[in-house]
Amino acid sequence: MDEKVKIAGLQMEPKILERERNLARCLELIELTAKEGARLIVFPECALTGYCFSSLEEALPVAEPILGPSTEKIIAACRELNVYVVVGLLEKDGDKCYNTAVLLGPHGLVGKHRKLHLPYLGVDRFLNHGDLPPTAYDTEVGKIGMGICYDLMFAEHSRVLALQGADILVFSANWPETGKVYPDYIVPTRAIENHVFCVAVNRVGRERGTKFFGGSKIAHWFGRSLAKGKRNEEDILYAEIELAEARQKRFVIVPGVHEVDFINDRRPEFYGPVCQVSPITSL
Repeated sequence: MDEKVKIAGLQMEPKILERERNLARCLELIELTAKEGARLIVFPECALTGYCFSSLEEALPVAEPILGPSTEKIIAACRELNVYVVVGLLEKDGDKCYNTAVLLGPHGLVGKHRKLHLPYLGVDRFLNHGDLPPTAYDTEVGKIGMGICYDLMFAEHSRVLALQGADILVFSANWPETGKVYPDYIVPTRAIENHVFCVAVNRVGRERGTKFFGGSKIAHWFGRSLAKGKRNEEDILYAEIELAEARQKRFVIVPGVHEVDFINDRRPEFYGPVCQVSPITSL
């Protein structure tokens, strides 16, 4: 396993319903960033399909199974370039359709994440909720856990991945203008509270009246920004991380005097209500 890993975040502007065009652009960017030494390459949510669909029927023609034509072509690029790629797409599985992020590598499909938490926005209004438990996947570039956009807002999801030993949390996103709190506050918070590196890649551009602002973020395990995407334009952000730093959970401020461990200092016997259905309802 690599001890140092160079990460690339591809802050791109997908075009709705233009799957072949989006795929070609992703393949071009994979080759470009691989030549710059990136081993882990991350794309936005629904990068292959677009997001602001008006119905499920409109979206289905660009949805595909996993594995499918697009993922097979990306795997071929991963094999040729010896890289790992996280990319968002719409996954068709029988009569169900999911907002999915897939992790692909030189040896094929590593794993996938179906968006667990669906906001009433874009294509998520018409999709099935994710039915796969959060899973951290072992790779040559670290143990990687995935989420999609709104999943980032739920601390329990990231904590489960951290408890499985994730070194890197990867979030593909479609944050609209109202979501600027995510890269500024939520991404670094998830990194700090789990002592992991956090990579969140947002799209840009305007799609059917919704504007996506970019501002992607790669956060250090102590919350500081390692790389940040430009606002409102396509961009590539790079950061190099040391995996060992994410595995040393005990944070020593003053040896023997001030030390903290955000994993082992937990008191889970008191956290039962977190896993119960809340009686609070929205008005």
